[in-house]
Amino acid sequence: MLDFSRDHSALALNTATLGHNVEGHGEGWSPERIIDACAERGFGAITFWRREFAGDEVEIGERTKAAGMDVCGLCRTPFLVGPLAPAPQDAMIVDFKASIDMAAALQAHCLTICVGGVVENSHSMRSSLANVRSILEQILPYAEQSGVTLAIEPLNPVYGGNRSCLVTVRDAVDMCNSIDHALLKIAVDVYHVWWDLSLGDELERLPDGKIAGYHLCDWLPDTQDILLDRGMMGDGVADLKHIRQVVERAGYDGYCEVEIFSAGNWWKKPPAEVLDCCIERFRTVC
Repeated sequence: MLDFSRDHSALALNTATLGHNVEGHGEGWSPERIIDACAERGFGAITFWRREFAGDEVEIGERTKAAGMDVCGLCRTPFLVGPLAPAPQDAMIVDFKASIDMAAALQAHCLTICVGGVVENSHSMRSSLANVRSILEQILPYAEQSGVTLAIEPLNPVYGGNRSCLVTVRDAVDMCNSIDHALLKIAVDVYHVWWDLSLGDELERLPDGKIAGYHLCDWLPDTQDILLDRGMMGDGVADLKHIRQVVERAGYDGYCEVEIFSAGNWWKKPPAEVLDCCIERFRTVC
């Protein structure tokens, strides 16, 4: 395993850790201020959320590069299926393409996809996943035009109804392997896979280079909100070193991205304090 105890250049910030993914949360730092704070602390990369931009993606991407960091990701596409997906489907496709354009402008390493929940009235995870596959096959030629990598992210099964009918790494690997496109990869998030004892075996079924991102946080033993009460690394029950070991064994050597949704705790703290804690926990428990 890589040794992070003296070098945290592989550490990335997902700006959700500062509350930037939900209206009314966090201190509202601008992308420019986040870039400066992360660069000062030696972060290697940043993942932004689409809601943070107002047509200045090119400038923010260039500023991040000039600060010595990468844009390792963009969150995210619209939900593709299920109750939270834009309707009609044509509207979702338009928004999907807009997210690809934004990722390209930022020079982001990947664009994250949370696929959406079970299709209304279908009562079927299987048919919902088939719909997701059809949409991905339709959109991949557009992504190919700008070279944007799409990263499908399996979510914890608790989100199956509304946010993701893709709830296991097994199904994500199956979809990625069967579509077999160079720009379709997967993202592995501790919050969603910490419980899965088959994680290592499933990841080893991927060809080299097919993991686009690794997301850090922790699962609190008495979580109060399944969406907005993630733990800082080391505060929960996830076996962080083992999970990273199997991700690395599957060939991943990219950034480790801290992504913590925490309306009741971390989003209420000063951003500088949160960033400093991310570094300390990364170097000691991850």
